[in-house]
Amino acid sequence: MRVRPMFASAAALLALPLWAQETRTAPDDHTPPAATLEEMGWLVGQWRGEGIGGAPAYESWLPPSGNTMVGTFVQQADGETLRFTEHMYLIEEGGTLALRLKHFNADLTGWEEKNDMLSFRLIAVEDCAAYFHALTLRCDGKDGLLAAVRMTREGKPAGELVFRFTRME
Repeated sequence: MRVRPMFASAAALLALPLWAQETRTAPDDHTPPAATLEEMGWLVGQWRGEGIGGAPAYESWLPPSGNTMVGTFVQQADGETLRFTEHMYLIEEGGTLALRLKHFNADLTGWEEKNDMLSFRLIAVEDCAAYFHALTLRCDGKDGLLAAVRMTREGKPAGELVFRFTRME
C-alpha cells in the first residue's frame, strides 16, 4: 500500500511559513537513483534547533544497522511540554533509499493508522544532501542540518515546514 507522502493530518495542527523552496517533487513514474546508507553518514548524531512556533525541536539519527538507519524527531510545545514525535526509518532497498515515518502524540497515540506510515521516495542524493519526494535532509553550514517537508491541506499545497538544527556535542 502506498501512502501519500504529503502530510494532510499534520497540516491541521500547524501554522505554516511561506514557501521556502527546499523540497522537491517527482512524478509517480520517477525511477529513484542508486544510493546507499553509506552516503548518509553525515546525518548520524544528535541535532537541536527551533521547531514549530519557535519551540525547541530535536532530531537524532543512529548509525546504520543492517539496511536501516533509525531516527527520531521530538517537537516540544513550549520548551517543557512534548507536542509530538516521529519515528523514522531510512531504508536501503532495491539499490536506493526510502524514508518512512510515523507520528505520535505526547500520549504515544499514533497519527497514522496502525499499519500505515508516510513513505518518501528518493529523488536525488548529493554531497551532504538527500532529496526525497516532498522531504529534504541536507547540511546547512558547518554543523547544521536542514529538514524540510512539503505540506498539504485538504489535498492542496499548504507550504513547507522548515527546521534548522545544530549538531549537539
